[in-house]
Amino acid sequence: MRSFVTQLPARLLVAIMFVAVVYPLVWMFFGSLKTQEEFLNNSAWSLPQEWVWSNYASAWTDGNLATYVRNSVITVFPALAVIVLAGTAAGFALEVMVWKGRNTVLLMFLLGIMVPAQMILLPLFTAYFEIGITGTLWPLFITYCAIGLPLTVFMMATYFRAVPREIFEAAVLDGASIYKAFFLVGFPMVRNAVVTVALVQFFFIWNDLLIALTFTSSDDLRTIQAGLLNFTGEFGQTQYGPLFAAICINVFGTLALYLFLNQKVMKGMAGGAVKG
Repeated sequence: MRSFVTQLPARLLVAIMFVAVVYPLVWMFFGSLKTQEEFLNNSAWSLPQEWVWSNYASAWTDGNLATYVRNSVITVFPALAVIVLAGTAAGFALEVMVWKGRNTVLLMFLLGIMVPAQMILLPLFTAYFEIGITGTLWPLFITYCAIGLPLTVFMMATYFRAVPREIFEAAVLDGASIYKAFFLVGFPMVRNAVVTVALVQFFFIWNDLLIALTFTSSDDLRTIQAGLLNFTGEFGQTQYGPLFAAICINVFGTLALYLFLNQKVMKGMAGGAVKG
């Protein structure tokens, strides 16, 4: 009984946090199943009287959500592949390989983390305009890669620091080249860390609004976050059911991805703290 009383404040705090996180998701889901009349005439907190699943189809087609999702996929996943592969290779080169000037290069990457994205958007827009790639998705891809690489390089260098050097030395003594040491030894040993870094970068790029609004002017080039901002304009007036349905598709899709990779993320975060 005494143990229950002493743990009661902690349990109440966990319960409050759980409700604060879960309740908005449940409210949003029920809102996606309401009719327009229910939004206008009933309380915002009431349950749907009629479950309108067609709101999801309307959001996907009439709301142009399919185009927004396609643009996000085309932009996010190629940029993510470049960030993860190049960042992991750079982290390996900066932490495992011994060469003159590597500390200076790492410092330059650290400086890249400190530069706010807002400071470089206007110069980048001017550069993209001069080389003639505005009006395409290339500005988003290039900008995401440039912004995502510094943090990825720093994090992967930290993870490689936790790997014993004797493993790489043994691989080299057995005749492995530097490329085999990276792909066959180093990369598999930090695979959980790679998943962690990839997920961090994925959420940053997928949820980006500022960069997407800056470099896309056409509705056909909008990513999902920028598209949701203009979603109500597709219907003449705010159609809350399809709008909530579009938000649910975005939120629950990314939430499912995180839950699927949750264990690897936890292992990756723990792996970076093994060795300082």
